Formats: sequence, C-alpha cells, structure tokens
Amino acid sequence: QVQLVESGGGLVQAGGSLRLSCVASGSTSSIKSISWYRQAPGQYREFVGGINSDGSTSYADSLKGRFTISKDNAGNTVSLQMNGLKPEDTAIYYCSAHQELRVPPYADDFWGQGTQVTVSS
Repeated sequence: QVQLVESGGGLVQAGGSLRLSCVASGSTSSIKSISWYRQAPGQYREFVGGINSDGSTSYADSLKGRFTISKDNAGNTVSLQMNGLKPEDTAIYYCSAHQELRVPPYADDFWGQGTQVTVSS
C-alpha cells in the first residue's frame, strides 16, 4: 500500500506561482512513477505531468514550459512547480503513484486526497 498526501494549494493571482508537494509513504520502493492530475469543476480529470523512478518526466502538451515536476533524492516527495498561472488552471490537483509488484496484483495505482488551486483573474 502507498499513501499520498498533497499540500501547497491555495489562492493565487493570475501570473503567480505555486509549488505543490506530494509525499508518499508506505511501500514506496515499489513505486515506478508519480503523476499529477487535475480536475476542474464539471470537467474530467486530466493528466498534468509525471516523473518516473529514473527521473524522466512527461507533461501535458498544453502545460509544457509553465509546469515543472521534480522529486527529492529519496523519491518520496514529488513537487509540481507551477508558474505563470492562469484562471483556467483552477482545479483540484491530485497526485497518483503507480506501483509495480512481482506478485499479484502486479500493479496498482494510488491517489492522494487532492489540493485545491484557485487562480484569480
């Protein structure tokens, strides 16, 4: 089992920055990647970006250049640096960990509770 706790959300003016953190605990050695998703009111949850255990990253095309994902050396804390925030970035931001195991169920995904980001115009 993996537990995830996000923090760092809040209210920011357009053009501002926020840094979200996702702290993983539990069976963290089996985590292969941690990703960020967001869900705006009335919208589907969408992929923001992710980081693999080898440090490689990927981002939603629309967010490249504004958002940056990094992790600490232990890999248990993943950060999402958001710059140049826009009102349309307002959403609940979730982190998700993808776990791979050598025994059933072989893979599993875990989610945090989310953190609210509100960008005012």
